[in-house]
Amino acid sequence: MMRSLYHYLFALGGALWYRFPASRLAVIGVTGTKGKSTVVELIAAMLAEAGKQSVVSSTVHFSVGGKDERNLTKMSMPGRAFMQRLLARGLADGCTHAVIEMTSEGARQYRHRFIPLDVLVVTNIAPEHIESHGSYENYRASKINIAREFARSSKQPRTLIVNRNDKEKEKFLALPIPNKVEVSIDDPFPYSTALPGAMNRFNILAAAAAARAVGITDEQIARAVEKFRGMRGRMESIENKRGIRIYVDYAHTADSLAAAYEAAGAGRTICVLGSCGGGRDRWKRPLMARVAHEHCEKIIFTNEDPYDEDPEAIIAEMAAALPKDSYRSIIDRREAIRTALAEAQGGDTVMITGKGTDPFIMGPKGSKIPWDDAGVVREELKKL
Repeated sequence: MMRSLYHYLFALGGALWYRFPASRLAVIGVTGTKGKSTVVELIAAMLAEAGKQSVVSSTVHFSVGGKDERNLTKMSMPGRAFMQRLLARGLADGCTHAVIEMTSEGARQYRHRFIPLDVLVVTNIAPEHIESHGSYENYRASKINIAREFARSSKQPRTLIVNRNDKEKEKFLALPIPNKVEVSIDDPFPYSTALPGAMNRFNILAAAAAARAVGITDEQIARAVEKFRGMRGRMESIENKRGIRIYVDYAHTADSLAAAYEAAGAGRTICVLGSCGGGRDRWKRPLMARVAHEHCEKIIFTNEDPYDEDPEAIIAEMAAALPKDSYRSIIDRREAIRTALAEAQGGDTVMITGKGTDPFIMGPKGSKIPWDDAGVVREELKKL
């Protein structure tokens, strides 16, 4: 109870101090298990195409009126009045809109409070952060709490956008919000896009629905989609002279890992992956390993974010799900990436997953090593 009061007071205090900036912006929130950051960036691109100045907050970066800073907090939705301060900066710089990635952990700590939304996008709900929340039901409840707060928003009109194919959609559609839009990956797709994979088809359709809800025209949306070349750490393609395809992706659930592999297309695939990190969601480890086994000709398990857990023990839990001759273990992540690149031949695909744009490898006792998967790939390519 005291912990909840602590977080609530921080949320309220920040809103009071910065004079409730969200009430003077058109605010679009994006929540769900997968696809949040990509949907945020797509919406921001659509707003920019329409000439709108926006505040953007995501796992990847923060932006105010097009001025970017990398998110180094290791939090998709930082606390301690950060969001209110960011929105206030946007107002001061002449922004009219905001696009915010909203997380279950953020909701659990009341970071979504006092940010009235005009639009809420719910991409999907799947098991995630189980240790942190105590159960899948608690995790799902945190996401629903974001929608409940949205239902109480003072903004009019309000639009809720949900995934028609998601098994949890009815829990969101049951909330008292008049404007509800269901989006499906199977809907007509009138856009030209460079983004690979079926999941990005849904991301684009969901972002388009959100942009349309705040007055962006279909023509502006289509132009933005055509120009959008993806984002760092989300199926990020690394150019090279070796005739291989190289992708860096954040994939941190079994479903998102499978979607990333499928988006990479046909051909021999060499996969470098860790797990979801030390001390959390251990149940996912064998699932992630099996997905890799289904899609990859070569698997290299490596370190990711072990925190206080032994990285070799993490890999052992993943490897236990596979035949002994179907993988290798290279703890040093740079060496694992170097090995995959060196072994790839023309026409092969190298998939490096789990970190995306994460700026650190998190180790024991709060230690952290500065990191950038894409940067390491480019450095190692120069050496080959």
